[in-house]
Amino acid sequence: MVVGTLELEIFIPGSNSLKDKRQVVTSLRNKVRARFNVAVAEIDFQDKWQRAVLGMATVNSCGGEIEAVFQKIKEVFEENGDCFITSERKRIFQTEVD
Repeated sequence: MVVGTLELEIFIPGSNSLKDKRQVVTSLRNKVRARFNVAVAEIDFQDKWQRAVLGMATVNSCGGEIEAVFQKIKEVFEENGDCFITSERKRIFQTEVD
């Protein structure tokens, strides 16, 4: 079993309040969940109104497929005109099954 995690830190320049930020984050989270069937959560900067870190996780039998899904997820973020990716952290690892 191969497990992959992706953390994307985003900057939301048009956000003037936590409500504005929540709208952008919720929209992105729902799009990613619906299209790619991955777990998504806001994992940092909950109290900042122009920054967020979204963490995503998925499991597959092939690391290459996880890599492809993560690339498509990044494209969803990049195509969204409301935010910019400022940093990315990706981990893909094989687990031992007994």
